[in-house]
Amino acid sequence: MRRIAEAFYLVAITLWVGSLWTTGYLTAPVLFSSLGDRQLAGMLAGKLFALGGWIGLGCAAYLAIFLIGRWGGQVWRRSVFWLVVLMVLLAAASQFGIQPLMAQLKADALPRGVMDSVLRDRFATWHGISSGLYLVQSLIGLWLVAWCGRGLR
Repeated sequence: MRRIAEAFYLVAITLWVGSLWTTGYLTAPVLFSSLGDRQLAGMLAGKLFALGGWIGLGCAAYLAIFLIGRWGGQVWRRSVFWLVVLMVLLAAASQFGIQPLMAQLKADALPRGVMDSVLRDRFATWHGISSGLYLVQSLIGLWLVAWCGRGLR
């Protein structure tokens, strides 16, 4: 049973960090460069980022349970645990704070696109904040991948 739990630990890290990198640095740029409609590209990218956020939250839940089960009260001294905590805080801030705010700005701009409305600057600011947090989460994910074996030792 322990080997299965360890395998799922590695799969969870791979799924979470892989989805971050794939969505943010491959899929979204391809959508914007390939589709003629930037509003459609943004809508599709937003759906992918939201799905990726749920994947991250689910993976983080498993990782936390695994690490706590593995290390008990000593988990607080493990860098791997703190990397997971930092990533999940960033994912939750995006999923439950920034993404709904950006969706509301888009809704408030209707019938125009948000980038064609007076809300453009606010949307651009929140998009920039979101992008920065996403980059930080991606870099912490790189660190997590590099250190993931420490959660097993």
